[in-house]
Amino acid sequence: MSKRSRPTATGCTVTVCRGCCCGTDRKHPGVDHAGQVTALTAGIGDAGRVRVSDCLDACERSNVVVVGPSTEGRRAGARPTWLAGVLHPDTVDDVVAWVRAGGPGVQDPPGVLDLSAFAPTRKQRAEAGEL
Repeated sequence: MSKRSRPTATGCTVTVCRGCCCGTDRKHPGVDHAGQVTALTAGIGDAGRVRVSDCLDACERSNVVVVGPSTEGRRAGARPTWLAGVLHPDTVDDVVAWVRAGGPGVQDPPGVLDLSAFAPTRKQRAEAGEL
């Protein structure tokens, strides 16, 4: 993991895949990939933190974003939520709103984030540091 926003011990952690094909103009021309990370970091502020990963090994679902639960969400039994196809600014705004509202285990995801959610493989979870 390389770039990080202001860390918080209790908020959600948002991991953004950017090193392989997620976040590349080659695969998704016309998408402001750096702007997405900036918007997530600025929007989430001190409600959580943003990490950038080289590859989460879910290339067929790019752009991939993983929303890890807050301390409160983990107490409620929540697990990280993997989101596919995070390409549009409205989707980024939905991720920000969800994290600011408490994220997995605290608040249901807004907008169409439910449609973006997918179950990662064991290898993908290991790449994200979940195992």
